[in-house]
Amino acid sequence: MDSAITSTRAEGSALVRAYYELTKPGIAGYVMITAGVSAYVASRGHIELGLAIHTMLGTGLATAGALALNQWVERDYDARMMRTRNRPIPSGRLASTNAWIFGTVLMMAGIVYLALLVGTLPAGLAALSAAAYHGVYTPLKTRSSLATLAGGVPGALPTLIGWSAATGSLSRAGLALFALAYAWQIPHVLGLAWMLRRDYERVGFKLIPPHDSAGKVVGRHMVAWTTVLVPLSTLPWALGYTGTMYLVGALFASGAFLSLGMGAARHLTERAARKVFFGSLIYHPVLLVLMLVNTLRP
Repeated sequence: MDSAITSTRAEGSALVRAYYELTKPGIAGYVMITAGVSAYVASRGHIELGLAIHTMLGTGLATAGALALNQWVERDYDARMMRTRNRPIPSGRLASTNAWIFGTVLMMAGIVYLALLVGTLPAGLAALSAAAYHGVYTPLKTRSSLATLAGGVPGALPTLIGWSAATGSLSRAGLALFALAYAWQIPHVLGLAWMLRRDYERVGFKLIPPHDSAGKVVGRHMVAWTTVLVPLSTLPWALGYTGTMYLVGALFASGAFLSLGMGAARHLTERAARKVFFGSLIYHPVLLVLMLVNTLRP
C-alpha cells in the first residue's frame, strides 16, 4: 500500500514538473521582470505595488502559455533536435493534447487577467505578442532568416505592456525601451543560432542567413546590432527617466557587448558565438538593474 502511494506521488510530482518545464519558467520569469521594470520606469518610481504585481503576473501567465503552445506547435521538430528532444512532449512525459489545452488556458488567463486588473491596452499588447510569436515568427523559422528579426517584436513587447500598464498609453520613452529590448535580442538569437546551427539545419530552421558557412554575414550582423545598442542604451537617460549612474553603466555595458560583437565579426568561431550569447544574458539584465536603481523621481 505504501509503495503504491509513493509511486502515485512520484508520478504526480513528475507530471507537475513536466507542466512547469513546458512554460519555460526562466524565459517567462525574465519577461515578467522586464514588464515590471518598464512599468517602474514609466511611473518614475511611483508605481503602486498592487499594479506592479498584477502587471507582472498577467504578463507572466500570458507568456508562459504562449511558450507552452510553442512547444506544442514545434513538438515534431523538438523530437528531432538533440537540444530539445527531452522536452515534455517529445519525451512522452506529456500528451500533446493536454499540453495544447494547458498552454491555451494559461495564455488566455493571462490576457484576461491583464484586461480586468491592469487595462485593455496592456492586454491587447499581450495578445499581439502571442499572435506575432505564433502567427509570424514560428512559421517563418522554416522559411527565412528574417524570422530572427520578426521574433524580436514579440520578445520586446513586454516593455510596452509594462509601460502602458503604468501610464495607460504609449510614449516615445516607452518605444525607446522597446527598441532597446528589440535590438538586444538580435545578437542574442544569432549567437545561439550559430552555436546550434547543425541542430537547426536538421529540422530546417533558418534563423541565420543561408550560404554563410564561415559566419561572415552573421558576424557582421552581430557587430551591427551591438553597435546600434550603444546609442539606444542612452535613450532612457536622454529622455530624462534615468540619471548619470545609469548612463555611465549603460555605456560601459554597451561597450563591452560591442567588443564581443566585433570579435565575432573578425572570426566567428564557436567560442566567439558563445561569448556573444552569454554576454547578451548579462547585458540586458544589467541595464534593467541600472534602471531600477537610478530612475529619476519627479
